Amino acid sequence: MKKFLALLLALCLLLALCAGCAYADSAVTVPDLTTTRRPIPENEAMAFLKKMGVGWNLGNTFDAIKAAWNRNADEMTVETSWVNIRTTEAMIEAIQAAGFSSIRIPISWHDHVSGPDYEISERWLTRVQEVVDWAYGRGMYVIINIHHDEDQFLPASSHYEESAHYVECIWRQLAARFRDYDEHLIMESMNEPRLVNSSYEWMFNPTIPACVDAADCLNKLNQLFVDTVRATGGNNADRYLMVPAYDAAPANAVRDSFVLPTDAADNKIIVSVHAYTPYDFALNLNGGGTFGTQAQKIDIVSFMNSLYNQYILNGIPVVIGEYGAMVKGNNLQDRVDWAAFYVATASARNMPCLYWDNNVFSGNGERFGLLDRKTLSFPHQSMVDAIIRYGGWDKLPEAHPLRRLGQAAGSTVTNFPIQTPTH
Repeated sequence: MKKFLALLLALCLLLALCAGCAYADSAVTVPDLTTTRRPIPENEAMAFLKKMGVGWNLGNTFDAIKAAWNRNADEMTVETSWVNIRTTEAMIEAIQAAGFSSIRIPISWHDHVSGPDYEISERWLTRVQEVVDWAYGRGMYVIINIHHDEDQFLPASSHYEESAHYVECIWRQLAARFRDYDEHLIMESMNEPRLVNSSYEWMFNPTIPACVDAADCLNKLNQLFVDTVRATGGNNADRYLMVPAYDAAPANAVRDSFVLPTDAADNKIIVSVHAYTPYDFALNLNGGGTFGTQAQKIDIVSFMNSLYNQYILNGIPVVIGEYGAMVKGNNLQDRVDWAAFYVATASARNMPCLYWDNNVFSGNGERFGLLDRKTLSFPHQSMVDAIIRYGGWDKLPEAHPLRRLGQAAGSTVTNFPIQTPTH
């Protein structure tokens, strides 16, 4: 009887907790933002960005890598080693049904290659292609890349020959495999290239020779990527290709040290950036969990304006390939407010955003979960509602007359302080 009562009590507590969670989400509202679409050049690249719409990352899945504990495990177990569930077609269906039209599939390769020319395992590549096809076959835009292979594509002169060989070998194989796919397949050279395990890993300093060298090596690796893909012909001759600056940081993408690759195709290079902004709210585990201050909004508007002014206004496409804000206590309303503001600000500048979803909903770490891949549900539906409502240049609400914050680089929200700086 005591055991039965204990189980009954535990069940009651669980139900109460679930009810509390449901109530917390139902009490959250998506803010009403008055947005205005910024001037956008009329060209093919800008139209392509509009078609990409709202995006989502299949995080912590094919980007997972082996560690000491699973070094000798079968390579196919890597897919579930971080996320504890195998990707299914139903997951892709759920993402599309929710309103997402683009998906980024981060992929690490170094645990799945052999020989001096890094021949990719057929088993691994076939599995990756299967998931790509689930999204591609539904008309979604799909981004594939080289992800957690940082040691293999280290941007340093001392390592350049090895890095270049790796990048060229991997992309020659991938380009050949996917050459017949149409423009719905996008290739991204590398993920957040940087000087790993150095003092400048996450802090580029243009006055430091090692950083200058890294930027130069990265420009060459991006150029090699473009040349390698284009050389395979087929639809790769004019496919959209994404390239990042150092760390994929927006600030580094607008530096003179970042040079877009030359390309035989006309305006088919997309600037790839990642921005978990504002950092203390979105990514810093020890930062605050509230959003809405003027300074926080300025952080978002400023970096987006810098990209908009340098690239979008000149007809050059930009994609925010990763963004997100982790759970901190009971801060769902703050995260929803942030998502609405962030996505609306990006959409007004025609910069598609792809949310980083690592399927983590519990614990004290980086909880970026959006789709619960076991239940195929969205535990925090209001986050999805905010993203979908404001995601996409063509989907923004009709704007009312606004107080302009500068000229082309103004804010997307009417009640945002008029003293916001323009860039």
